[in-house]
Amino acid sequence: MSERVVSATLDADRPDDPDAGLTPGELAAKYGLALSGKRPPLVEYSRQLWSRRHFVLAFATARLTANYTSARLGQVWQVITPLLNAAVYYLVFGMLLQTNRGIQNYIAYLCTGIFTFQFTQSAVLAGTRAISGNLGLIRALQFPRACLPLALTIVQLQELVVSMVVLAFIILSTGEPLTLKWLLVLPTLLLQTVFNAGLAMLLARWGSKTTDLSQLMPFVIRTWMYMSGVFWSVQTVGAHVPHAVRTLLNLNPALVFNELMRYALMDSVRASSLTHHIWLLALGWAVVAGVVGYVHFWRAEEEYGRG
Repeated sequence: MSERVVSATLDADRPDDPDAGLTPGELAAKYGLALSGKRPPLVEYSRQLWSRRHFVLAFATARLTANYTSARLGQVWQVITPLLNAAVYYLVFGMLLQTNRGIQNYIAYLCTGIFTFQFTQSAVLAGTRAISGNLGLIRALQFPRACLPLALTIVQLQELVVSMVVLAFIILSTGEPLTLKWLLVLPTLLLQTVFNAGLAMLLARWGSKTTDLSQLMPFVIRTWMYMSGVFWSVQTVGAHVPHAVRTLLNLNPALVFNELMRYALMDSVRASSLTHHIWLLALGWAVVAGVVGYVHFWRAEEEYGRG
């Protein structure tokens, strides 16, 4: 019997293949296979992110400790850095340029603005490198990538909490009283943290595609700082600029959080026409930045770490 006849006989005795004729996609659906790294729906993605909350906190704490391991003074630099910045800015803007005119207790005013803006600045810069700086972790482990910009935002929040102790000492030592308004720091920090996290996620996606963005952002941030009332009073400057410019200045989110923090900590900063609706502005910026940044980051989830 020839080989062809034997093969035909064996094929005839073999039962039909149930998967014969199915495409690869149909086979995958039949056996419950899914594309590796596929982006889950937004609700499922949020559930996965919440389940990794302990990882986010542990990663943030480890990163905070690692940031200062090579420095001899260690985490003391969390306090020294904003103090040195405040000293330099006071020399330039307070003494040389005299932007302190018309501002009561300029030292406390300046330090509050610097510490508050530093939180946003550090979160944004860290978020820009959240993906590009952690490619090894992204390619090795499967987890919601939003964990990274969120963890880096928490790192900056932890640094700010330490710095706030020093800021409180500065404010009290310059004659400001301790009042119940200080409790407003908590909702202010909450709103600013949500805003910063949204910006961090937004820039994390952009930074994953354009690595040069991390080189450009310091210049953008510095320009933003000069426009955010860190060194000057919006009431004083606003009286000498057109109405449209004054409106844009008042809508600046960094200025909004600076004013809220000053109003909470400094009794010399009185409620103004801006203060009455500034909480709505802060809430609006937090919601817009948080939602837009989160959704924008999620839409590119399956692209992070490739190529």
